[in-house]
Amino acid sequence: MKQTKHYWSLFTLDQWKVYLIATNKGLCYIGTQDKKFKEVTNYFNSKFSDYHLERNNEKLQPYLAELNTYFQQQSTFFTFPLDINGTEFQLTVWNELRKIPYGRTLSYSQIASNLGSPNSARAVAKAISANPMLVVIPCHRVIGKNGDLVGYRGGIEMKKQLLELEVRKFYSDSISY
Repeated sequence: MKQTKHYWSLFTLDQWKVYLIATNKGLCYIGTQDKKFKEVTNYFNSKFSDYHLERNNEKLQPYLAELNTYFQQQSTFFTFPLDINGTEFQLTVWNELRKIPYGRTLSYSQIASNLGSPNSARAVAKAISANPMLVVIPCHRVIGKNGDLVGYRGGIEMKKQLLELEVRKFYSDSISY
């Protein structure tokens, strides 16, 4: 089997510090805020039998630039290509997450209902927990049925910060004087 080449860079802006990984096809992984590079290697060891990680800030520049505009509240969506792998169900759930509007939230059970399987909230939660694309595939916009912030690979504090960022932008844009 041919070795898969992946390129990485570190995105930093204010309190945000996350590793980005891409292939020639698109962005494939975003790490957890303030985690060591070991998180990246652990993920890749679990997903690929043979891969190569190479630091390449230039190749990651388009992704870094779009994340920068998102975190500076100048953009509410991403246009770059993704190269993600998952089961058919995971990909379906992740695509549904991308439909959640910026600054809004849905519960796991609402996502399950949207997918036509209202009793599959646990399966949806499991698929969401495997999301390799924090921020870009906005699993931070999924909350518990009672409105609580629950279940986020980046931790509840990162989820809270992302939601606060989006709510500030959403409400500042909707206020007219």
